Order: sequence, then structure tokens, then C-alpha cells
Amino acid sequence: MNTPLDTLFAAETPEGIALTQRPAGVVPRSLAYLIDFGIRVVVLIAASMVLSWLGGMGEAAMLILYFLLEWFYPVVFELALGGATPGKRILGLAVAMDSGLPLTPAASLVRNLLRAVDFMPAFYGFGLVTMMLRPDFKRIGDLAAGTLVVYVQRVELHAALPEASPQAPARPLSSREQASVVSWAGRVPRLTAERADELAAIAEPILQPAAGTAARDRTARLLGVAHWLMGRR
Repeated sequence: MNTPLDTLFAAETPEGIALTQRPAGVVPRSLAYLIDFGIRVVVLIAASMVLSWLGGMGEAAMLILYFLLEWFYPVVFELALGGATPGKRILGLAVAMDSGLPLTPAASLVRNLLRAVDFMPAFYGFGLVTMMLRPDFKRIGDLAAGTLVVYVQRVELHAALPEASPQAPARPLSSREQASVVSWAGRVPRLTAERADELAAIAEPILQPAAGTAARDRTARLLGVAHWLMGRR
């Protein structure tokens, strides 16, 4: 049986929500790598022009800079920019965990340190062969770290949020909590009223206390928090 080149990877979260992701193949990942490689080269050239005036100290600084760019450039950007280096972001790609959850620091370190293995014997030989033999296009580093390079699905949530009166949360929310609330609000139209209330009950500690408000109004109150987070105040 022929295997389709364009495949989907399904994962289920602990909450029982099915997530579908589209793995990125060899060509877009190679183009993203070339963009990131070009950025690193430009940085090294610019730094060498400045550090060349410092003699031996400048040469030592160049070696340190080369080491940092080679091994920690992808780690820093993947953790700071939602799993994407500048090259991946330009190509609409990002790194995520197999479970569909955001990339963890440990996984980012593992997948990038193992680039040394993927590079062998030359020009990412092992990595390319591994990617071409798997429907999810994982290289050795991805297999060890439990990560997946996927296409980022851009969803406009502003128009999708059901109407509700904006209200501030009961306490300051972390960036991940804010993203979870807004993401939940965007899915409310596709959920049953019972399921929406069940998920809203999990977030009840962040809701402002309201005297006389019945439990069934949790959904409307959490939708109000989502509108508040989106700037509708």
C-alpha cells in the first residue's frame, strides 16, 4: 500500500482532546536550516570585523561566539519564540512535543545536542535518511527528545469568541494560562454546553466571585475573562 507524502500526526491530551498536527518534511526543514545558517554566518562576519581589533582576545571571543551560535542558537530561539527559530518561523514551522504540548527546555536541549549524530557522516546524512524513512519526518534528535516539527496553524480567534461581558480575572495569569483561556474560548462554539462548563469548572479559581451566580454561568464568566485578555474592556 502506498503511503501518502502529506500525512497528519494525531495526539491526545490528558484532557481527552484530540490534536491533529501536520509534520514538516525534508524540504521546508532544510530551507529553514539554511536561513538560520545564513543568520549565524552574518552574525559571525559582523562580530569578526569588530573583534579583529582585539588581537588574541578577539580570537578567543570569536571561538566562544561560534560555540554559542552553533549549539545554543536553536535552543534559545525555540524556547523564547514558541518552538521556532527565525528560519522555522519564516517557513511557518515550529517544534512541539509528540503530545502536542509546548516544547520543554530538556527536549530542546536533547534534540539540538544530537544534531552532532544527525550530521554524521556528513551534511546531516543520518538525519536525512531517518527523516525520509519515517512518515512523521523525525530525525534522530527528534526521536530521542520526543519532539515533532510541524506546520503552525494560524487561527484568528477575535471573530470566533462567543459574545460575553468582559471581566478581569481574579488574579494575574501567566502567559500559558492566558493562552489556555483564549484557546478554550475559541473552541466553545464546537463544544457541547456540558463540556464547555466542565472545562470552565477547572478554571473557576481564576474567576471573580459573583454573589448569586449559579454554577452554570461559569462558561459565560470565563468567556468574559477571555474577552478581557483579548483587550475588550
